[in-house]
Amino acid sequence: MRSANLPKPPRGRDDPANAPLLATMDLLGQRWILRILWELELDRLGFLELRRRMGNCSSSMLSVRLQHLQSAGLIAKNPDKSYELTTAGAELGTALGPVWDWSRRWRVTSIDSGTD
Repeated sequence: MRSANLPKPPRGRDDPANAPLLATMDLLGQRWILRILWELELDRLGFLELRRRMGNCSSSMLSVRLQHLQSAGLIAKNPDKSYELTTAGAELGTALGPVWDWSRRWRVTSIDSGTD
């Protein structure tokens, strides 16, 4: 069900107007991408600290995902080899804020209703 205040997307996946959204969804849908952005939201982190915070993400996978995010212009690698969000990455974090807010409400609701 669409909210009444959201614009209707152009019709069809093949419509060129949908390309930016589809590219964004493809990038964000890759495992670990959102977690990396989450971890870099407040802190500038080196590879080892980021790896430690990522739990069971392998070093090689983390390297690949960091390269994807750098190529997309969402994170930057600093001369001291730490990573941080770029302006575009911070803007994405702001755009995802309502999703994160929704997820907290959904999680509480799913726990309360026993659907966990």
